[in-house]
Amino acid sequence: MANLAIAGGEPQRQQPYPSWPIWTQAEVDAVQAVVTSGRWISLQGTEVKQFETEFAAYHDAAYGIAVVNGTVALKLALTAAGVGVGDEVLMPGYTFVATATAALEIGAVPIFVDIDPETYTLDPIHAATLITPRTRAIVPVHLGGRPADMDAILDLAQEHDLAVIEDAAQAWGSAWNGAKVGALGQIGGISFQASKNITAGEGGMMLTNDPAIGEMARSLSNCGRQTDGLWYAHYVLGGNYRLSEFQGAVLRVQLQRYPEHLERRQANAAYLERSLAEIDGVSTMRSDPRVTANAYHLFFIRYDADAFGGVSKDRFIQALQAEGIQGVSGGYSLPVYRQPVMQAENFGLSTPPLFHGVHPNPPDYREVALPATDRACDNEAVWLRQSMLLGDRQDMDDIIEAILKLQRYRDELQDD
Repeated sequence: MANLAIAGGEPQRQQPYPSWPIWTQAEVDAVQAVVTSGRWISLQGTEVKQFETEFAAYHDAAYGIAVVNGTVALKLALTAAGVGVGDEVLMPGYTFVATATAALEIGAVPIFVDIDPETYTLDPIHAATLITPRTRAIVPVHLGGRPADMDAILDLAQEHDLAVIEDAAQAWGSAWNGAKVGALGQIGGISFQASKNITAGEGGMMLTNDPAIGEMARSLSNCGRQTDGLWYAHYVLGGNYRLSEFQGAVLRVQLQRYPEHLERRQANAAYLERSLAEIDGVSTMRSDPRVTANAYHLFFIRYDADAFGGVSKDRFIQALQAEGIQGVSGGYSLPVYRQPVMQAENFGLSTPPLFHGVHPNPPDYREVALPATDRACDNEAVWLRQSMLLGDRQDMDDIIEAILKLQRYRDELQDD
C-alpha cells in the first residue's frame, strides 16, 4: 500500500491555502468612490497622490512616484539615475527578466553577477570582479523580500562611483539595519502586480530621497512635463506612465492592512525556518541580523536531492503538490542570461539594440555561466508563495509534515 500521495496514498492535507488577492468591501467602496467622483485620472484626483505620500512615508523615502508597473518603475529609475546608452549595469542572474529588459530598453548593457548561494541575492564579491570603466550602476534585487547586502553594495558603489538602483519589486516593508529598502541607494522600483503582497492587479512605484532624481523620475512618467513648467511644455523624453485613480484607491486600502500581513508572514516564516532546520536535505536562507524586516513575498527552501533518494527537484515539488501543498514551485526555471530573448540575435528584434555600435564589446550571454545561479534554477531552489504564509500554524505544520513524509518514504518518489 502506497504512503505518498504521488504514489497513490492519502495526501497530507485536503484544504487549500489562503487565496490571493485578498480584498474586502473597503476596496469595493474605494473604487466606487472614484467612479462616482468622475475623477479617474491621477492628474485630477487625490487617490494616487495620497498613496504616493503614504507609501513613501511607510518606506522612509522622501519621494514616491507611482507608475503603471514595476518594470516601468525600474526602467525610469535607471534613466533618472543617469544610466544611458552603452552603460554597463551589474545585476544578479537570478531574478525576473524585467530587471534586465528594463536596462536593455534604455540601451544599457546588463552584466550578470552570481548570487550568494545562502541568500539568493547578488554577491558583492563577484560583482567587484566585473567592474569596468563602462560600469555605471549596480542593481541589487531584494529577491523574495530579503534585502541584499546593502552595506557591501553601497561601499562598492561609493568606491567606484556607481549609482545604486534597488529592484525592490518584492520587498514592501523590508528593512536593512532598521532602514526600509527602496531608497537606500539613489532610487528604487517596486511592483504592485497581481501576485505581489500589495496589489491593484498592476502598478509600480519609484522611491528616492534625492530631489533632483525624484523630479526627473516624475517628469519621465508624465510626458516630460516639469512641476513648475507650462502644461503643454515637455522638457525631457518622457511618456505617459501614470497610475490610474482606480489603482491608487485599491492600493491605499491594501497598504492599510499590510503591516498586519507582514507581521503574520514573518512569524510563519520564522516558525518554518526553525522547523525545517531539523530536517535533513532541506535548508533555508542564512540568518543575518542586518535583515530587520523581510516581506517574504517568497519563502525559499534549498533542496538537496541526496537526502531524498536522488530524485530531481521537479519530482520533489510534484510530490509536495500531490500532498496538498499547493503554491509550492521551482521558481525561475532559467537564469535571465539563459532566457531565449537574451540568447537571440538582436534580442529577437529586427534592429540591433541601442548599445550596438556604442559598446565596443557587447557581451554574448550564451557564454555566461554562474554556478550558484545555475544551481538554484536547475536543482535547488524551491519556492513557497507569499499567500501560504498568511495561513495558521496548522497550515505551516502541514508543509513540514509533508516534507518529512517525502523523506520517510523517499523510495516511493522514484518515477518508474
